[in-house]
Amino acid sequence: MESHRRLIPFLSLGNHLLILLIISCLFVNHCSGSSINGGGSEKEKVTLELYYESLCPYCSNLIVNYLYKLFDSGVIAITQLKLVPYGNAKIRANGTITCQHGQYECLLNTVEACAIDVWPDVNEHFPFIYCVESLVYQGKYTQWETCFEKLGLDPNPVANCYNTGRGKELELGYAAVTNDLKPPHRYVPWVVVDGQPLYDDYRNFISYICKAYNGTSVPSACSESSIGVILASLPYRTNNRVKVISQNVGHNIM
Repeated sequence: MESHRRLIPFLSLGNHLLILLIISCLFVNHCSGSSINGGGSEKEKVTLELYYESLCPYCSNLIVNYLYKLFDSGVIAITQLKLVPYGNAKIRANGTITCQHGQYECLLNTVEACAIDVWPDVNEHFPFIYCVESLVYQGKYTQWETCFEKLGLDPNPVANCYNTGRGKELELGYAAVTNDLKPPHRYVPWVVVDGQPLYDDYRNFISYICKAYNGTSVPSACSESSIGVILASLPYRTNNRVKVISQNVGHNIM
């Protein structure tokens, strides 16, 4: 597996912090005046599911450099975003979980699962997960606890979730959901829009969301010209198509 340092050039720490501040401000009602996840009704929203693991370099790349565009573009208003931090982990016969990138990945998978559980609103848990994955992307994931202070969050609910065993329960639940995927996931990140996996075109999720949306509150970002601008601003794009570097680049195979 290639190191994530060879995937795309690192953003500077300053740029990461700036993006983090912008994202967290977008999600807090007193900054925006209303929840950014408003717009289309819940029944009309398109479901976007991301199956990932915390230390997978391709997963952190997707979250840090692509997924935030959901919020930046306003497409989150018509999207039900579901994050599933389990990935290629396995459950042993004795009930313990082993992770592809070791025990620290198991820890962070559980921490992120706990964040989703204690802050179920995507406007609240995504900034934290974005912060943690930004540190993963920079190779500084052992500093993940600094994200509480950066975002002004109380660490106790997440710590209680982890220490009481609630986190493991969540991970076992995510294991069941991941293992029940049809078709089965082949690698991570595994992105599914309204039940349809995107396979290697997973970075193009905004186009798929816009095509799948049948509601009346169509974001301006879903116009053909706007999608072109969004795609052009993303890394790994050549003429709005994914630039394939080698057969296996872009995901962590099981």
